[in-house]
Amino acid sequence: MAETKQPERLCVGCRQLHPKDALLRIVRSSDGTVIYDPTGKSPGRGAYLCPSAECLRLARKQGGLSWSFKGRVAPAVYDVLTEVLREQEEGSR
Repeated sequence: MAETKQPERLCVGCRQLHPKDALLRIVRSSDGTVIYDPTGKSPGRGAYLCPSAECLRLARKQGGLSWSFKGRVAPAVYDVLTEVLREQEEGSR
């Protein structure tokens, strides 16, 4: 049998390919709001980020989300992602 390929996505922070299910998904909905998508199934244009503080720092510094969504991203989005990463770290301890 042929091996099934797992979808890969590019992290907007480190710009490396990773398996889709290992990344956080951020989505811009049709009304232009940018939100964290924990289910990975919300409609809209998606961008992916490694679940690490370093990748979040790089995405913020280099404007990775703004580039992906072709527009400004509110600083509050980065604050939400920082909190999500903090919760994931605490949950893994």
